[in-house]
Amino acid sequence: MHKRTKIKIAIFVLIVGMACMFTAVVTDHWAVLSPRVDKVNQTCEAAHFGLWKLCKKYIYISEENFVQGHGCGPISLPGEENCTYFRHFTPGQDAEIFDYKTQKEYNISAAAISIFSLAFMILGSLCLVGSCTGKGKGRDYLLKPAGMFFAFAGLCCFISLEVMRQSVKRMIESEETIWIEYYYSWSFACACTGFVLLFLTGFALLLLSMPQMPRNPWETCMDAEQDQVE
Repeated sequence: MHKRTKIKIAIFVLIVGMACMFTAVVTDHWAVLSPRVDKVNQTCEAAHFGLWKLCKKYIYISEENFVQGHGCGPISLPGEENCTYFRHFTPGQDAEIFDYKTQKEYNISAAAISIFSLAFMILGSLCLVGSCTGKGKGRDYLLKPAGMFFAFAGLCCFISLEVMRQSVKRMIESEETIWIEYYYSWSFACACTGFVLLFLTGFALLLLSMPQMPRNPWETCMDAEQDQVE
């Protein structure tokens, strides 16, 4: 396969990865939390949240949906929903919104790291645009920083995922929590997909931008030694 074809495929995969990461950042279905439900025909409160927003959903549990010892939900059931944006950089507000002191620090970290990921994606995209519109050696030269920026974006995405995972784990293990069940939803899956595509494809783009190695390096070295002797 020609080198230019490989680069075009890598760019397409990067576009898909950027779309997945952007979708994860702007949506609020990273994790779904539910309390225990012990009685039928009552309303319970489930929650789903992302980097910026928390949504609490009041779901009526009928006999058809009731399972003894299980949590409230599934979240797809109809019910009244109330969403509130996190005030990440306003001290003293998040404790009232989310009721857990440690959640504020985790969410600030995950949101800040995701912003770095978006910034790296923008820088990488600018390098790609410059590479596509440039001529001569400048085209391949800009692919190197583009690959590095996308790999860094994927790495930041991974760190944000881990911070969010620790956030949910810490909250579930807290003695003060009402949540007994949790699972990671489709926004989290989008972020995982974005991490894999951005990191691996960015690294692959960096390798493609490197000068091509000689097919027979040992023969090349031996030829160079003979020239020096002569």
